[in-house]
Parts: sequence; structure tokens; C-alpha cells
Amino acid sequence: MTAPTPPVLAIEGLRVDYPLAGGEVFTAVENASLVIRPGEIHALVGESGAGKTTIGNTVMGLLEKPGRIAAGAINIDGRRFDATRGSAAGIVLGRDVGAVFQDPMTSLNPLFTIESQLTEAMRFHLGLGKAAARARALELLESVGIPEPRRRLKAYPHQLSGGQRQRVVIAAALSCNPRLVVADEPTTALDVSVQAQILKLLRDLADSRGIGILLVTHNMGVVAQIADRVTIMHRGKVVETGTTEEVLRRPKAAYARALIGAVPRIDQRLDRFPVLGDEGKGRAEEARAELRAELRARAQGPDSRADPSPILSVENLCVDYSAGGWLPGSRGRPFRAVDDVSFSVRSGEVFGLVGESGCGKTTIANVVSGLVRPSAGRVLYQGRSIAGDGATRRVGPLRQAIQMIFQDPYSSLNGRMRIGSILSEPILFYRLADTRAQAESDVARLIEAVGLEAEAAQRFPHAFSGGQRQRLSIARALGARPRLIVCDEPTSSLDVSVQAQILNLLKDLRDATGLTLLLISHDLAVVRQMCDRVAVMRQGQLLEQADSETLFDRPQHPYTRELLSLVPTLDRIRGEPKAA
Repeated sequence: MTAPTPPVLAIEGLRVDYPLAGGEVFTAVENASLVIRPGEIHALVGESGAGKTTIGNTVMGLLEKPGRIAAGAINIDGRRFDATRGSAAGIVLGRDVGAVFQDPMTSLNPLFTIESQLTEAMRFHLGLGKAAARARALELLESVGIPEPRRRLKAYPHQLSGGQRQRVVIAAALSCNPRLVVADEPTTALDVSVQAQILKLLRDLADSRGIGILLVTHNMGVVAQIADRVTIMHRGKVVETGTTEEVLRRPKAAYARALIGAVPRIDQRLDRFPVLGDEGKGRAEEARAELRAELRARAQGPDSRADPSPILSVENLCVDYSAGGWLPGSRGRPFRAVDDVSFSVRSGEVFGLVGESGCGKTTIANVVSGLVRPSAGRVLYQGRSIAGDGATRRVGPLRQAIQMIFQDPYSSLNGRMRIGSILSEPILFYRLADTRAQAESDVARLIEAVGLEAEAAQRFPHAFSGGQRQRLSIARALGARPRLIVCDEPTSSLDVSVQAQILNLLKDLRDATGLTLLLISHDLAVVRQMCDRVAVMRQGQLLEQADSETLFDRPQHPYTRELLSLVPTLDRIRGEPKAA
């Protein structure tokens, strides 16, 4: 009789502690247990800071000091994990355990090409020659949907879009055919079309190769589509676990029911996002109300909601990039990232830009924000050219009026500055506070308004989870009291409960002050709930634009219809028979 195949990962009673000053201990994970069998995808779900990433890092031997495993056991492919070594005997991280990290930019080395980073592990762990490793790297890029894979092999990470970098990270994790893959938010930066490719790839790998996958995510639609089992965590503890159908259809814990209920819908628009039962109370809601009142009182100029004229106009915009040419005497073939795009944003509205990764959305955001110069066309703010033909220099009030929330919360915050200094910088620079004490008071209110404790001002960015950093990035943008905010995937790294708080806050600010938002997102459910009008882009061109209800209910372009059909929702759960 053959022995049963051991689980690829078995966690039992895991506790992870972080010693604090004064002899106190912060327990990040308490008594967590889960099992992943070969060919199984196990989703780990919960709010930002719930302990999901801590478990993933512990399994990969990447638990940062002074964090330590205080209790429990971890077995990888039947071998005991040694807490002192940070690995299991006979298990090689990078070969037997693959990793897909949440932030693709910091997990790729900016000094090396994509080819060198993909082939390094294969040559070291698998003993492949240079030609064989390159051929395998090309195959991996094709399998994860990278366009023009031969050209991308020679590119550097900064030359790829956020979604393309994430696909490269996934390819690297799969390069050595691991037994276990720990995927921490693997589809955070991906649009729905690429997300569908990646999810199908992960599901096929689990089914055909028997790879076990620990999927750390806040996207309930993704969980419904590919996960076999689900574990929901809250404040370091497991509150519910079971099959995907059991947990999503018949959740037992009150927190699980509230978390699932906060998932934004794509089939209808709601006035406000539902939040967890205890949200909207206490100091956070008071701070949000104070912030709304203050911005309403200090709003500059007339009420923009009464002004139907465009606050932002993009006219025949083109942006070209050179694929090379950075060495003296070398010339690269130009690449057109944005091709003759025109649209306008009215004062006080939320205008959405959607499309697949690399279609030019973020490039447009960077042009509007003054970070990229256009090759042709122009951008007007309140009738004044701020980019392109006849552009005026951005000084004083014009710089303050347009702020940006960046897609990557890790690299957009200075790791050497405390949060209080980061958030007070725009307040002091634009002289929005008379004294430093008043600036500190404004910072405390901003921090609490985005759902964090005021004491966060004394900490550094590395002390926060990805979702918490994004909330702080949003607070920094609001601190300048802008008239237009360019939001580049502002909620991509937030769980559904925090996402609901932040989007409700942005809605409230728009209603109270006439704040205008240019919202770039791949989450079409968020776009449906937030945007008044939406434009769809593909390969640098604008294909369709319409008001939100028309575009989602009666899309005209085939590509728009395809995007909408790919959105993962809770209506379709893996393993359930399709509705007749």
C-alpha cells in the first residue's frame, strides 16, 4: 500500500510575535492553521494588516527581524520548517518554493535586464545553459501574456508597465517548476484581461503539474474564480476556513459575512460603498467629517460643481518613447505609448480611464501631472496649457491644484522620512498651515480620516502593510487641498473594507467641495461605482467613451464588451454548476 502524498504546505497553530520597546509583544499571527495539497489553490483573505503577508513571508523564510515564530509548526512537502534556519531541510527557496511578491518594482532589480533576471535562477538551480535558459525565459514571457516577448527580454524593469512587471515576476516564480508557490496579491496591478490570463495560468499549473498555491489576496472575485479553499483572517486570527463555495455562499462568522458584503458590484451602481459593521463610527468617521468640512470651507474659487466647463482637456495627445538610445551614439526605435487621444473632464466629476496593462493610461496620468512631456498635442487645465504646445510653467497654485496618487505605495513614500514629515511636507510647502503645530494637527486628522491611528505619524513607511501605505499616499495627496486629483490605481492594494472607506471619502469630498478626479483603474466594479463618465483605451488609442451607466449597460466597442465579460465576480464560484 502506497503512502499518502504529503501536503505541499501544512501550517498548524502558527504564532508570530514582534517584540516591542518596553518588553511588550505584538502578535501578528495567532494560532493559524491551514493545509494545501498538491494541485490545490488555497486563498488567504482578510483586511490590510490581518497577518496574511506575514504568513506568506514566514513560509518563504523571509520573516523580518525582530519577528519570530513563537509557536506552531510548518511543514513544506512533508519536511519540517526550521525557524532558526528559515527553511526546511532539502527545500530550496526559489526552486521548490516560488514567490510572487505584491510589489513588482521592488522585487525586480532595476540594474539588470528582464532576460538576466529570468535566466539566473534557471541556470543556477536547473543547470541550464545560456541558450536553453533564454529559450525557456522566452517561453515563460509568452505564457504570461507579455507582448513582443523577444524585445521585452532586453528591456529593464522601468521600461515596462506595472502590469507587465507583475507578469515578469510571475514568470520568474514559475521558472524552476516549484512544488509550492506563495503568491502575495499576484493580480493587484493587472487589468481584467491580463488577470484572466494569469488566473487561468495559475489554475492550469495547479491542475496539470500539481503545484500547490498559497494565494494571498483581497480580491473576492479572484477567490471565487480559482480557489479551492479559503481562509479568512482578522487581526491575526483565523475566523473562518472551508471550501470556496462554503465560505462565500454560507459564511458563518459575522466578520466573514461583512467582508463578503463589502465587495463592490458591477451590475448596479450604489450611492455609497457598503462597509464593515463597525466601520463609520468612532474617531475615523469624526476625522473624515472634519476633513470634509475643512476642505469645503477652504475650497478655492467658486463652487466648481456649478461650472459645466472642462477643468481638464486633453487634445490630440501623443507620447513617444525610445526603446533604446540611452547610450552615447545609440538610437532606439520609438514606441508610441499614447496615440492621438482626446477627452475632457468637467469640474466636479469623476472621469475614469480603463484598459489593459500598457495601453497608455498611466502615461496620460504622468503627462497631466507634469512628470512626462508629450510628443504632440497638449493638456489644458482651466483653459491654460500645462503640457505640450504653449505650455506655461507650473508654479505655486497651479502645482498645488493638481495632485497625484501613485499606483505603487512602496516606492512613492520616502523610506527615510517619518510619516508625519511626509504628510506635513505639502502642507508646509504650500503654506496651508500658519505654524508647524497646526500642520501636525492637520496631519493627525488626515491619518485618522483614512482609517489609521494618529500615532502612525511617528513611524516609518516600512512599518506599514501595502494597503496602509496606500492610505497614507492618499492622505498626502489630500493634504495639499487640490482641485484635481489624478488617481492611478488608488485602491489596487487595498482590501474591500478599506477600499470602501477610501472611495466613500473621495465621494464625500467630491460632493462637499467639487473635487475633480481622474480615476485610472483596472477594477471595473470600482469604476462602475465611482465614475460619471468612462473612456476605454487599448494600445495607446481611445476606443470608446460614454457616461458610466451607458458604457456598462450598453457597451458599443467589442473590446469593451470583452473586458466586461472577464470581470471576476462572486456570482461565479469555482466548482458550482453554471446557471441555466
